[in-house]
Amino acid sequence: MGETTGTRADTGQPGVGRVLVVIPTYNEADNVARIVARVRRAAPAVEILVADDNSPDGTGAVADALAGADGRVHVLHREGKQGLGAAYLAGFAWARERGFDAVVEMDADGSHAPEDLPALLAAARDADVVIGSRWTGGARVVNWPLRRLLLSRCGNLYARLALGMPLSDATGGYRVYRLAALDAIDLESVCSQGYSFQVELSRLAHRSGARIVEVPITFAERERGSSKMSPLIVAEALWRITTWAVQDRRVALRRGLHGTPTGQVRWP
Repeated sequence: MGETTGTRADTGQPGVGRVLVVIPTYNEADNVARIVARVRRAAPAVEILVADDNSPDGTGAVADALAGADGRVHVLHREGKQGLGAAYLAGFAWARERGFDAVVEMDADGSHAPEDLPALLAAARDADVVIGSRWTGGARVVNWPLRRLLLSRCGNLYARLALGMPLSDATGGYRVYRLAALDAIDLESVCSQGYSFQVELSRLAHRSGARIVEVPITFAERERGSSKMSPLIVAEALWRITTWAVQDRRVALRRGLHGTPTGQVRWP
């Protein structure tokens, strides 16, 4: 595992501090330069970390060239395909070691519009966690087939009911986390990927009492490359959500509690 870095940028995002956008990649050579350029235009004060899982299509080399030309772009070369959750956890650790105040999760395929990032960062001034939501008022989902729409809607409904989290999009992967909020939860216990990784972090943040805000975004299906979604990822999410729900209810019964774990969720 290795990294390349450009010159450190000392300026930060007003009201938030130093922000690192973590973009995990695997075979995204056709997309990574485009997404990095869009982030730089949309939010010039942030820095970017491309966390590449040794992509065989040369994504890492493309990212290295971007970092060599721009001091706000960095690359974390990982040894192999270890999954989305592991890539984000590595990115969180990278940010913590270098004194960042907040991290952003963003897909490399363009489904998370960098043009929405300023709104998420503005919301982060008064929140611990900001979720770019596909299912709150004002959001739009573009070019998704009916099957994917139903899968996401039903998955989020199940997560909300099973885990008692008043979130419209617990599976959404476009997020801002303050490092202090991540430090308040047990990241070492996180072992899930994909859909379930986002749900697990939502659950842990909610249980910790984090201030969570949902901001509407425009979500678009990728135009280049292939989706990493698979039936196995969906099955893992359903299994883990059910397991967590059973665990939460057992804990509540042991403590003689009723209702859901305490948390603070606000909408703008």
